[in-house]
Amino acid sequence: MTLTAAWEAAVGRIVGDAWRTLEDRRPGLLPERDAPLLLAALGRLTVGGDDPAGRAALLAVLGRAYRRHRLLPHAATVDDALLAAVARHARPRWTPSHTAAWERAGRRAARAVRRAAGHVGDGPAWWPAEVVDHDRPCDTIAILTVRPRRPLPHRPGHAVPVCTPRHPGRWRWFSPANAPRPDGTVELHVRAVGTVSRSLVHEVRPGEPLWLGPPCDTGLRLEPHSSADLLLVAGGTGLAPLRALVEQVARTRGSRRVTLVVGTRTFVELYDAITLDRLQNAHDWLTVVPAFSHDPCAEPIERGDALTIALDHHHPDQDVHLCGPPAMLAGARLRLLAVGVPADRIHLPDIPGH
Repeated sequence: MTLTAAWEAAVGRIVGDAWRTLEDRRPGLLPERDAPLLLAALGRLTVGGDDPAGRAALLAVLGRAYRRHRLLPHAATVDDALLAAVARHARPRWTPSHTAAWERAGRRAARAVRRAAGHVGDGPAWWPAEVVDHDRPCDTIAILTVRPRRPLPHRPGHAVPVCTPRHPGRWRWFSPANAPRPDGTVELHVRAVGTVSRSLVHEVRPGEPLWLGPPCDTGLRLEPHSSADLLLVAGGTGLAPLRALVEQVARTRGSRRVTLVVGTRTFVELYDAITLDRLQNAHDWLTVVPAFSHDPCAEPIERGDALTIALDHHHPDQDVHLCGPPAMLAGARLRLLAVGVPADRIHLPDIPGH
């Protein structure tokens, strides 16, 4: 039996048991309402298995939570309670070697949380939210509209850790596709890649809860005093933060013009076409250019990868923002530098762990 198997076999019961143990040992240290999320995240961090980005999302949440509840001096007490609960629920297969392995992993997790707490700001560690709309424009992508119970302080270009109770302790980054709205709702674009994302696309429905973690700057923000034209290059659901930038420009309209290149494999994968058409029709300063990398029916000027098509629309006075899958971003900076785009005009996402 591995630590991961012991944890995942009874995670819901383990976190409840761990909180009761912690409350017996240190009454009032951790509020009961916050215990399930925090302990599930800590257990997940301890057993490991997440990719670097998922681990960074976990740490963004845990660092905030430990600061907010002043848990850093009591980290060993919290982990001991979690270990005791895991061991109880894994009997009779739990052995002294499992205990030793958990203690080593727990010390590594505690060091990581301590470092994270030193870099995150103060404020809530998560915002309870409800899914109010779930649209599947194509089989592998969903557009979720969620309403936090209190306003989420996000800005266009931010990334936000997201967790569903269907997978306790697993947090994943998503970028809101909208600028802040008067009703506080947040739109998430999700491709079914990975356990959490597949669940958000294929299983989650309106009325279900989610939790949103603290928003994180990714480097895609617009400079507040700049009026430079924009070339926005999106691949897949990398469209989300760039669409939020378009909404920001619409609210703070100056003299800038915006070209948004949206790359997909085929026309049927252009999942947000209705909203993009509406934005383009509403704003004469916005030009939306599709780029189809694998669609033989596409017009010649629309045939190719997003960055290649985008370079046909580039002019020297533009700031260039790109967001998309790793393969798209891998050589993007070098390609842009090679055609003369100044380094300080190139903006790529820098999500922790990527």
